[in-house]
Amino acid sequence: MRLRQALAAAALLGLTVAAGPARAETATIAYQTVVEPSKVPQARGEYEKATGAKIDWRKFDSGAEVVAAIASGAVDIGYLGSSPLAAAASRELPVETFYIAGLIGESEALVVRNGAGIRGPQDLIGKKVAVPFVSTTHYSLLAALKHWGIDPRKVEILNLRPPEIAAAWARGDIDAAYVWDPALGKIKETGTVLTTSAEVARWGAPTFDAWIVRKDFAKKHPAIVEGFTRVTGKAYADYLKDPAAWGAKSPEAAEIARITGARQDEVPALLRGYEFPTLAGQASASFLGGGAAGGTAKAIAETSAFLKEQGKIDRVLPDYAPYVTPVFVEKAAAGH
Repeated sequence: MRLRQALAAAALLGLTVAAGPARAETATIAYQTVVEPSKVPQARGEYEKATGAKIDWRKFDSGAEVVAAIASGAVDIGYLGSSPLAAAASRELPVETFYIAGLIGESEALVVRNGAGIRGPQDLIGKKVAVPFVSTTHYSLLAALKHWGIDPRKVEILNLRPPEIAAAWARGDIDAAYVWDPALGKIKETGTVLTTSAEVARWGAPTFDAWIVRKDFAKKHPAIVEGFTRVTGKAYADYLKDPAAWGAKSPEAAEIARITGARQDEVPALLRGYEFPTLAGQASASFLGGGAAGGTAKAIAETSAFLKEQGKIDRVLPDYAPYVTPVFVEKAAAGH
């Protein structure tokens, strides 16, 4: 497992890109265990029906692993957070952001273990805090420490994937962790939330999740990407139309729980931890539209600048517009 982590990290840092063979009518998609509406059509096989493609769904535990897989050519489409996206774009990985999955709020949080002696932010100094490196929670943790005036070098920050965080927490090996569900729900049972990504966003460091696609795959198989976008947009529209219908006992909650491993009764609250843009709104300048001045391109640039300041990446590009495209949301919206 450690070897796989090392290889993933090496791939992220080096980003040696393989062209990858064309695979007509086949798509390899990397997903994560984030609680969000598109897990419902995933569970129901609706992506396969809409795209006419054979889909190989592969579960990943962090955005860094998704980036490494896409860089190697092993994955065509992937779900990741804004921090690994910024790191990938800054190293010029040939990808495009084609759908903003959600603006992260209380669905990601920094939790301190009961009995660890952490009553406030300053008590984090000298403590062991776990987080998946180059993830949105890693970015939020660093932003929170900066807001509190804490030198991150005075905190023992450990690179652990969500399943490893849950295990280390159960053993009492760590004092705090910044993570998402289902690991978040598990550590909350014996911990206290110190801050959430909603609060960190108000401090000036917002985060989001997105779907990206390899540019070569999008060029060769635009119909697959458009169909994928259309199904995703419909799932979000169905949820936004009536969130109450996705209650704890609903089929939707059951399907999301099955795909993600989250507790079914917690699914409604976890869905409320995000702000989901509509398909129609995705193409606006607030999100994927607007070129370099658009919301997503600017957010990637700002995140990259912060990561460079923190020594996590080597450089910031002058323009992140090439890593964002509104084409597929525009086509999907027109096809409704």
